[in-house]
Amino acid sequence: MKPEHIDPFFATLAAANPQPQSELEYSSVFELLAAVLLSAQATDVGVNKATRRLFVLAPTPHRMMALGVEQVSELIRTIGLFRTKAKNLVETSRILVERHAGRVPRSREALEALPGVGRKTANVVLNVAFGEPTMAVDTHVFRVSNRTGLAPGRNPQEVEQKLLQRVPPKYAEHAHHWLILHGRYVCLARTPRCSECGVRAWCDTGAPTM
Repeated sequence: MKPEHIDPFFATLAAANPQPQSELEYSSVFELLAAVLLSAQATDVGVNKATRRLFVLAPTPHRMMALGVEQVSELIRTIGLFRTKAKNLVETSRILVERHAGRVPRSREALEALPGVGRKTANVVLNVAFGEPTMAVDTHVFRVSNRTGLAPGRNPQEVEQKLLQRVPPKYAEHAHHWLILHGRYVCLARTPRCSECGVRAWCDTGAPTM
């Protein structure tokens, strides 16, 4: 994607959805962290179905820790890797209680020190909860960034760094959400809906030939 095409690309996405939101359901920063931790290799729909039950019983780190691994496992068993995720979530809750006064830290270093929290999860929390212009690269962002030519890279880290370099500051806060939603509903993995794509004109792959 040519540098001069990046602004109209994002301007079009922004006009269609000025305030994009995460499709995970949560009502606090802790619930957001928990939902994103559980979302690895799972759909947002599946995570929301499980967390509707989980968050009623354990909406705070203290209550999640008290619930324990076995009960958390039972509540989230419909999610892939549920045993490992339950263990990580309970241990993360313990660390939040013991080291952070029950609050989710705003530091990337502190977030990535939590069990089950990698760079992508930390980026989501920093962006969604604290408004920092991070780029969380999931499978959708990775695909759209490479397919459009916006930020091609061999791995999520490369794509993230290129997005940080190429996304104009005025679009940085919401950029990863626009890319996620575009990948989820338009720029599909197997059968991209190029004929329905509002940003096709600036895409290296889908742009119509002259």
